[in-house]
Parts: sequence; structure tokens; C-alpha cells
Amino acid sequence: MAKRRSTRPAPQSKLKKYGRILGKVILWFIGITFFWVLALKFINPPITFLMLQRGIEQKAAGKKWKIEKEWIRFEDLSDNLKKAAIAGEDVNFLKHWGFDFKAMENAFEKNQKSKRVIGASTISQQTAKNVFLWPGRSYIRKAFEGYFTGLIELLWSKERILEVYLNVIETGDGLYGAEAASWNYYHKSAVSMTKQQAALLVAVFPNPRRWSPAKPTSYIYRKQRLILRNMNRLGKLPF
Repeated sequence: MAKRRSTRPAPQSKLKKYGRILGKVILWFIGITFFWVLALKFINPPITFLMLQRGIEQKAAGKKWKIEKEWIRFEDLSDNLKKAAIAGEDVNFLKHWGFDFKAMENAFEKNQKSKRVIGASTISQQTAKNVFLWPGRSYIRKAFEGYFTGLIELLWSKERILEVYLNVIETGDGLYGAEAASWNYYHKSAVSMTKQQAALLVAVFPNPRRWSPAKPTSYIYRKQRLILRNMNRLGKLPF
């Protein structure tokens, strides 16, 4: 009597099938994200996940939905603000390709000795996080951040990265970008921001809902002085 053949697929064929599916998913992901990043080289991001989250949090707390933002072109932004952002957030912005490994190493060493966590994200990393990703801390989100950082460094110019960064960054409760912040705190456009004003605004970037240029603490004033010193060391920017 002949033995019946099993109709159950072999484990190896299952692996090949799943491998093909995974390969297609990865290719689709790379293709979609590549063209997404390429499109935003020319199109200004209308909104970010952080803006939506903050708006939902405001509504949940019984507050009014508030998203104040106004895009301002790179060439119209104050040179003082451009220099302050680099001096305060990423002094090697013009030299690296998205990641400042030396700064990461220094931050890691300092974090081992201090209770206060020091970040080492570059302007490119922060832009990738703000524009393409959801807020939060996880290894998965950090991996995506690294991927999108590489893409914007590949497809965008340094000018475009800095332009997007200064237009989408959270600058206060319901405030996003330098222009909205400048009108709110200094009652004028970011076009004419002075060195002192630019340095003071950048000093609160790490936590704009806790700190404000309108009511600077002694700590914020110390950061402002440090940023001003770094601005002087930077000299003239190439753009």
C-alpha cells in the first residue's frame, strides 16, 4: 500500500515565502520614504505628529486647540538665528553627515556621572524626528530617526535642513517655528532678531514648555551667554 504524501509545506519553503514578503515590505518602505523625503525638499511640511499630539493633549486638558506657526524662508531668517541654532544645538552641524559621534561619546560619559541626562542629537536628527516621526523614546523610534537622518542628509542641503528645523521646532505652548516665537516673545518678525534675542530663544529649545524667553531663569541666561560665545567662535556662515 502506497504511503500518502504530506500536503503540509516544508519549513524551508515557508521561510522563503516569508522572506519574499519581508523583502517586498522593505522595498516598499524604502521607496515610499525616499520619495516622501524627496518631496519635502521642495514642499514645506504642513503639520507634524508633535503638533497633532500637543493639540490633542490641549483638548484633553480642556484647553483651546492651539497651533501657531508661520513659515519663513531660509533667506529671510535672521543670520543671528541661524548662527545661534548651530552654536546652541549642534556646533558641528556644517561638518558632520547627520551624526556627531564625538558629542554622543561625551554625552554618554557625562550621563554616567550625572543624574541629569544630556542629549547629543544633531540638528539633522532633531529635524528627522520632528518632521517624520512620532514623539517618544524607544529603540524602534531611534532606529527610524537614524534612517530618516541619513535620508535628509543625502537628499537635502544643509540650508534646507536648518530651514525646516527652525520652522517646525516647538518654541512654546502651541507655538512652532521661529516666526511664531519671535512675534509672541519679541513682537517682531524673526527676520530682524538680534544676537541676544536669538541666543535666548535657542537657549529654551530643549524644553520650551518649561522655559520661556519672556521669563528667563538664571540657568537660561547662562545658556544664552554660552551660545553667544559659541556664535562668536563660529564666524561667518557659508550661506
